[in-house]
Amino acid sequence: MKQVEIIGYKRANLGKRDSKDLRLEANVPCVLYGGEEQLHFHVPMFLFRDIIYTGVACTVLLNLEGKQYKCILQEAQFHPVNEMLLHVDFLLLKDDKEVKMNIPLEFVGTSPGVVKGGKFIQKVKTLSVKALPKNLPDAIQVDISTLEIGKSVKVADIKTANYVILNAKAIPVASVVTTRALKQEESSAKK
Repeated sequence: MKQVEIIGYKRANLGKRDSKDLRLEANVPCVLYGGEEQLHFHVPMFLFRDIIYTGVACTVLLNLEGKQYKCILQEAQFHPVNEMLLHVDFLLLKDDKEVKMNIPLEFVGTSPGVVKGGKFIQKVKTLSVKALPKNLPDAIQVDISTLEIGKSVKVADIKTANYVILNAKAIPVASVVTTRALKQEESSAKK
């Protein structure tokens, strides 16, 4: 799994006013959970570009004033109007403790339904996975090589190794639907 390093600085003061001042200086207030105590710190906003705004799952090597912690991004909160990053929660990784993480999907193979003129529709971008940190995948590979027109790949159809998918088994992750052009072609062929 890809690892991104982030440098953070401990916060002396906590509260709304101090958090607002940090955001005005292009910093994001953060919390690290999972250790003996919670650590409050701030990180320059631009450092989150490689974690939040990519389609790849990754672990974070957090450097807090010389001390390093291996963790994952647990939750990111955004402003509802301007989508500015407001707050980030990290979870400390322990080798013997399973964690839950959203992992992006990667589709492999060529769908026969698409070759025949159908349209491929991705219904879900990520799935929630539970695993030990060493078994967390970069992406969940979904085989679409048998996907015909009008059919779907469901969570139950995905093969897993050393991790458990927490989403409901009946949820479709991708499907191939008939296009308008294909419907017109079929109706003109029947006449």
